[in-house]
Amino acid sequence: MDASSLKAWLAAAGRFVLPPCCLVCDGSGSGGLDLCDGCRRSLVRNIACCGRCALPLPSTTILCGQCQQMPPPWHDVWVPFVYAWPLDVLESRFKFSGSLVAGRVLSACWLSAGQPPLMPELLVPVPLHTSRLRKRGYNQALELARPLARRFGLPLAHDVLGRARRTGAQTELDAAARATNVRAAFAVQRVPVQKHVAIVDDVMTTGATLAECARALLAAGVERVDVWALARTPLPAQR
Repeated sequence: MDASSLKAWLAAAGRFVLPPCCLVCDGSGSGGLDLCDGCRRSLVRNIACCGRCALPLPSTTILCGQCQQMPPPWHDVWVPFVYAWPLDVLESRFKFSGSLVAGRVLSACWLSAGQPPLMPELLVPVPLHTSRLRKRGYNQALELARPLARRFGLPLAHDVLGRARRTGAQTELDAAARATNVRAAFAVQRVPVQKHVAIVDDVMTTGATLAECARALLAAGVERVDVWALARTPLPAQR
C-alpha cells in the first residue's frame, strides 16, 4: 500500500471511531463531514464574477477588463467559490499538509455547488511534475476531479496532459512571472478522442497554468476546452 492509499485508509477508519470534527474551528462536524455548519455557510460563493475568467467582481460581467484585452484560450469556466476563509484553510491542509480528509471536504463542497454551464465529454486534471507528485504523494487536482467524474458520469483521464519540464512554485510570483514560469510547461501525451474537454484544478489565481494546459490541448486538436476550478483568487485589493 502506497503512502496516499494508507492515508486514505486511516482517515476512513478514523471516521468509524471518532465523530467528525471541523477542520477549521475544531467544532462538531455536520453531515458526515469534517466541517461544521457555520464554517460551511462561511464559504464564499463566486457569484458576481467575470464570465470568462471567473475573477470575483462587484457585479457580474461577460468580460472583465483583462479578458477584453487578452481573452483566455479556454471557452467557458466553472469556479464556484472564492479563495477566501475558510476555504483557504482547508486548501492549505489539503495541498501542503497531506490531509486527504480536507480534500474530501472540499470535494463535497464542490459537489454541492450545482452544475457547470455545459457538460464536457472528458475531465483532465492539471498534472504535477513527477518530483512534486513523489514528494506530495498525490495530485490534488486529480483527487478533486475523481468525485466530479463520478457525479456527472464523465470519463477522467490523468494521462492526457503531462509536465514537459519542472517549474518553480507559483505562489510568490506576480501575473507576468507566473505566465513565464509555466510557458510551454505542459505537453499532450495522448490525444483524446473526445473533442470537448474540461481541465480541472484546485485554485485558479491568474489562470496562467490553466491557459498553458488549454493551449496544449487545442494545439493537439481538441475543439473545445473549458476550465473547472474549485476556487478563484480575488485581486489583492479585494482580499
